[in-house]
Amino acid sequence: MAVSASVSHGIMHPPPPPPLEPGWGDSGPDGRGADRRASFTGLWLLLAATTMVFGAFTAAFVMRRSLSGDWIAVPKPHILFLNTAILLASSIVLDFSRRALKAGDRGKFNLYWTAATALGMLFLGGQALAWGELSDAGIYVASNPASSFFYVLTAAHAFHLLGGIGALVYVDVQAWRLRLGPAKRTVIDVSAVFWHFLDALWVFLMLLFYLWA
Repeated sequence: MAVSASVSHGIMHPPPPPPLEPGWGDSGPDGRGADRRASFTGLWLLLAATTMVFGAFTAAFVMRRSLSGDWIAVPKPHILFLNTAILLASSIVLDFSRRALKAGDRGKFNLYWTAATALGMLFLGGQALAWGELSDAGIYVASNPASSFFYVLTAAHAFHLLGGIGALVYVDVQAWRLRLGPAKRTVIDVSAVFWHFLDALWVFLMLLFYLWA
C-alpha cells in the first residue's frame, strides 16, 4: 500500500524542477534578497548625508564668492569635459549591464559591468591629471578661495567615488566568479543607484564651477 501511495503521489505531484545555476537562483517572486529594504534604507541615509555635506560646501562656496574681493577664478582644465563624458558613459553602460542581467544574459552583464567599472577608474585618473595641470600652473589649494573650493569639492567627490568603485569592483569580482545569488542582486541595484547619484553630483559641481565660479 505504501508503494502504491508513493507511486500515486509521484504521478499527481511531479518532482520539482532542477535548481538554477549556483549563485544565480531566485529566492522570491522577483529574485530580491530578504535584506533589500534594509539595504535601500541605508542607501537613502547615505545619499541624504552626502547631499547635506555637499549642500554645506555649496552654501559656503556661494557666500565666499559673493562676499569676498580676493576671489580669483581658476582656469578650468579642459580634461574636465572629457572626464564628465566618461562618468556619464559609465552610468549608461551600468544600465546596459542591469538590463542584460534581467534578460538572463550573464555574459553581457559581466562585460558591461566591467566596462562601467573601468570607466569609473578612468575618470579618477582624469581627475588626477586635472589636479596635476593646475599644480603645474602654480595653482594650489591655498592659492586663493576659488582654488581652495575647487580642490576641496573635487577631492570630496573623488573620495565618495572611490567608495562607489569599491562597490562596483566587488560586484564585478562576484559576477566573474558566478557568485551573484539573489542577495547580491540587492548589492547590484544599490551600487548602481549610488553610482548614478555620484554622476548627478558631478554634473552639479561642473555647473557650479562654470556658471558661478
